Amino acid sequence: MKFTEPEMLEALKEFDTPSITNVVATYPDNPFCLGLYNPWTQNWYTDQTIHCMYPEMGPVVGYAVTCVYGLPNPMYQRLSFMDVIDALDASPKPTIFVFEQHFPPEIAGKVGLSGGNMTTAMQAVGCVGAISNGPSRDIDEIRPMRFQYLLSGITPGHGPTAVHAVNVPVSVAGMDVAPGEIIHMDENGAVKFPADKLEAVLTNVRKLRDEETARMNALQNAKNGAEVRAIFAGHTYTQK
Repeated sequence: MKFTEPEMLEALKEFDTPSITNVVATYPDNPFCLGLYNPWTQNWYTDQTIHCMYPEMGPVVGYAVTCVYGLPNPMYQRLSFMDVIDALDASPKPTIFVFEQHFPPEIAGKVGLSGGNMTTAMQAVGCVGAISNGPSRDIDEIRPMRFQYLLSGITPGHGPTAVHAVNVPVSVAGMDVAPGEIIHMDENGAVKFPADKLEAVLTNVRKLRDEETARMNALQNAKNGAEVRAIFAGHTYTQK
């Protein structure tokens, strides 16, 4: 039975983000791992510098729409937040907004950039979450909206800001993202992979879940260390 892309994206929400990383690239020698990236030398998942604002929401999945924000530049004033909205609107749905913040170090930690108004506008055009290497604000206001944020933190205000680029490659919290890639995110962080690998990722993560469920059941029934070792001897993530 052939599933549509929206159906496959919805199905990926059954899995946590570490499970997705496992089949994307974490275990290159595992038959269920697609090996899409060198796990250590390429930037395909987020690091510990950002945190999930609403861990109770569970996994969120969507197509990346990207942006770079910074201080206003009188030499370049062509873009605005409406260009971000246009890009979100034009993208396949659902979307995840990945915005890289380029601010001077002395203010980078206090730019509460995206709040309730921006979030409401983004949600209106099919966006379900956002990831940034900086802080944002209005966390309590946004919580009932069921819109996920992965951020460096929270701060209540900001000064003048400007959109420097829309739908360009960005780097946020150790993850390099190109427009149109698929993002899977939850309280563990986020991972990206090419949209044309969607079906393969879903197929393999389902197979991996079956394998891990069987192994966990066996471990729960193990009576001694010898039985545990025997179970792990068949674990394809380890060397025999």
